[in-house]
Amino acid sequence: MAKRNNKRSGFTLIEILIVVAIIAILASAVLVGLGPTQQAGRDARRLSDIREVQNALELFYSKCGFYPGGTAATGACSTGFSAPTTWGSLATLLTTTANIGVTTIPSDPSTNRSYEYAYNTGGTSYIIGAALENPNNSVFNGYTPPVTTGYTWTADTGMIVPDPGCVENKPAGSATYCLSL
Repeated sequence: MAKRNNKRSGFTLIEILIVVAIIAILASAVLVGLGPTQQAGRDARRLSDIREVQNALELFYSKCGFYPGGTAATGACSTGFSAPTTWGSLATLLTTTANIGVTTIPSDPSTNRSYEYAYNTGGTSYIIGAALENPNNSVFNGYTPPVTTGYTWTADTGMIVPDPGCVENKPAGSATYCLSL
């Protein structure tokens, strides 16, 4: 008669729980370590985005002879161009109304922030602002904020920028960075 082997193969419930707990601890350590990297990535995107908008504004200027919001409207740009009051209205103006070949205007990668735009009355100058998450970003080395006197800012709901000096931390722990022309 053959002898039966009562040995079972496989893992016990305790062994499986221990392995799952170890994996969870390792995963949380990795996610915590990626936080600053993700923050730096979002800030790099913000800087790239406002450079992209700057290029679109230069295309608009090349076509019209003034930046959006200015009162210097002449020729082909004398009608249909109202001053942007929000980031969304600036995006619509540059992508649709102006017909300058721009298909998209970027928006901030965080849902609780927005980019902002300011223009002077003559349409000869503008300021674009973004709130960076890292106030120690290398972009601030040697940074001199633009003078914001005489500019009209767009007024998005829940906006982070404009800051009157393009430097105040909004929200706390971040820093406002502005480009101007």
